[in-house]
Amino acid sequence: MAMDEEDGAPVLRMRGIGKRFPGVVALQEVDLALYPGQVTALVGENGAGKSTLVKILCGVYQPDSGEIELAGETVRLNSAEQAMQLGVSVIHQETVLFDELSVTENIFLGQQMRNRLGMLDWPTMKKRAVAILQDLEADIDPDAKLRDLGIAQKHLVAIARALSVDSRIVVMDEPTAALSWKEIEELYAIVEKLKSEGKAILFISHKFEEIIRIADNYTVFRDGVVAGSGQVADTTQDALIALMVGRKVDQIFPKQMVEIGETVLEVRGLSHPTEFADISFTVRRGEILGFYGLVGAGRSELMQALFGVTRFSTGEVVLDGAPVTLKSPSDAVKRGIVYVPEERQRQGAVLPLPIFQNITLPSLGRLSRNGLLELAQEFDLARQYAARLELKAASLSHPVNTLSGGNQQKVVIAKWLATEPRVIILDEPTKGIDVGSKAAVHGFMSELARQGLSVIMVSSEIPEILGMSDRIAVMREGRIVDTAPRQEADAESLIRMAIGATQEAGVDAA
Repeated sequence: MAMDEEDGAPVLRMRGIGKRFPGVVALQEVDLALYPGQVTALVGENGAGKSTLVKILCGVYQPDSGEIELAGETVRLNSAEQAMQLGVSVIHQETVLFDELSVTENIFLGQQMRNRLGMLDWPTMKKRAVAILQDLEADIDPDAKLRDLGIAQKHLVAIARALSVDSRIVVMDEPTAALSWKEIEELYAIVEKLKSEGKAILFISHKFEEIIRIADNYTVFRDGVVAGSGQVADTTQDALIALMVGRKVDQIFPKQMVEIGETVLEVRGLSHPTEFADISFTVRRGEILGFYGLVGAGRSELMQALFGVTRFSTGEVVLDGAPVTLKSPSDAVKRGIVYVPEERQRQGAVLPLPIFQNITLPSLGRLSRNGLLELAQEFDLARQYAARLELKAASLSHPVNTLSGGNQQKVVIAKWLATEPRVIILDEPTKGIDVGSKAAVHGFMSELARQGLSVIMVSSEIPEILGMSDRIAVMREGRIVDTAPRQEADAESLIRMAIGATQEAGVDAA
């Protein structure tokens, strides 16, 4: 149960926090309190101000107004180092770690222990790293290079880093976005352990089921102000959504039933030496084919092969009845196949470039005349697709790295839609996106299918798979184990097939 002030003092209180950027009021008169041994969910659409508040809390930004109290004392967090020294640890959505360093080096980066001679005390740090990892029940070698770890293990290292100092406050920013359901359950257990140790946890998530399950309190941001707060036990998912978007979202999955036409793409016996084997499926005009599976099932690797990023060893890809060669992404784009990657920041966008240049990047050939780029035409194209995807930005001339995660994803989708493709592959298209933006992306997906585009959607979210797909393919260990119409699928059967459990009832093969 949430703790009122008369029952116990908050470890952190932010009062009247305000922050402005050129042309944008990011936060206005924001209040937030975090209590020891409790989880407070911070909820809001992309661009609502959540990231700005977190950056103020961890010392990256300074507020323009308001004050911060830590354990009853007014403080000013002038740097990330100072915030960490005062007991504020942040686990970011995009894991901020270094692949070429060891697990131990990552855990203690910037806070290395030293011996009496002032030398780095690696034996002590390694011993401490082992203890922290064991406490998290994480079977990770402290000497292993981070590049050799999986996504879930990297998240555990980030958590270990947060716990390597005596943290009173732990901020978790979308910690489950890239985890499988089993790994999410393990993270929930870690959160419960942190609560039992008296840590105050700020939990940022777009997944209402986990907010309801794990949070004690909630604060909802909308357009830089607090739209509502209270105890999770006293609210509902519908009420949270209404606070977030200022209106009721009647249909999170606005799937339109459209007439499905002829086969556009056919994959025959596709194999890769290490990632997937004997993959065969078809996608028809106007169809949304969903791919479900656990992290590591080979779905993204398959899609990257279809986009020419990697080479498959055997099999063929047939487009409009004719085999095609896909040696590179440019080959795929020329033939009308585009791919929106899961890792938008690393693979999907050029973050320092302006928004409009990112959107038009693959279309420069048709925007040029006699070798000269038609700037007005380029900007018009970017504006058109930014409007269609309801992109929130003060200006299309701003760099992509100034946008929220959800709006960055919209830029990547807009970039490929501007090429007017035949087949679009969406790999976790709503990962880390709020409910309002999800509804917009889902509505646009249905609209694309209605216009005759063939859509392949990779998703780890079962409601999204069941809500948006015409057919569902389930992958496990690099193979398609079943394909069926969504009418014959349910959540339990999909999970059973994905984990290889004995299935008593579920999806019939199509």
